[in-house]
Amino acid sequence: MTFLPADTYRLIEESMPIACVDFVLVREPNGHRELGLILRDSPHGRVWCHLGGRIQRGETIAGAIRRHSRETIGIEPTLPLNPQPDYVYEWFPPDLTPTDGTVSGDDPRKHAIGLSFVVAAEGSPRPRNEGLDFAYFAPSELPANLWPGCRELFALLKLAPLPN
Repeated sequence: MTFLPADTYRLIEESMPIACVDFVLVREPNGHRELGLILRDSPHGRVWCHLGGRIQRGETIAGAIRRHSRETIGIEPTLPLNPQPDYVYEWFPPDLTPTDGTVSGDDPRKHAIGLSFVVAAEGSPRPRNEGLDFAYFAPSELPANLWPGCRELFALLKLAPLPN
């Protein structure tokens, strides 16, 4: 079983952290880095963010990245057999946000442990399912309406400058 009934999954989200993959598509046309982001509806309204989502039971990390990429933008990412995260980033609901200085993202739905990757991919991304749009952005020109915590994650991945 890979999908649970909504009420069962909600109980799990309220009880324990969820293992997820977070990945940022990167390309470098003419030697200038660009980050590939999706536009999606979220608890924060319509926002731009990296790709990713939960890892299913029995699914490898590489399999989760490939599945989320295919389902959201219709392309196959370039991955090693056993990819290792570039960073591990946590997402918390507001009532659980750490107060000890831990840098984290905001996800009102759950506490998630995001295994975060920088990924290359071939092809032309086409948004589908949760992806309403897809675009590449220069690190210095990221959209203002980013999912809260994405800007900090991009900085920790050394893809963009630290937020002010």
